[in-house]
Amino acid sequence: MKATIALMLVLVAGQGFAAGLDRTPLEAATVDGKKVRLFPNGRWEFVDAAMAAEAQKVAAEYPENKARPAEAQGGLFGVGRTVMPGDKDYNRGSLNPKMR
Repeated sequence: MKATIALMLVLVAGQGFAAGLDRTPLEAATVDGKKVRLFPNGRWEFVDAAMAAEAQKVAAEYPENKARPAEAQGGLFGVGRTVMPGDKDYNRGSLNPKMR
């Protein structure tokens, strides 16, 4: 019983410490002097908007970045059909008459 209460206190205290963390991005520079922003989650981006747009175009060409959009339906684990918004089958629900 005491261990359970102690664990609950540790979890509650941990949440309180996490809420107080500073999550503003840091300004930094690459080895060749280009300005970037470093985010707390490990992501980074160029400060210059033109360079950021160019980097996004290059990143979009990599196969691991060609995943299905978040608003698409289906295609679980890359298997099956992916239904995009605007398709007649998007969000149609079950075709079982008992479920309608």
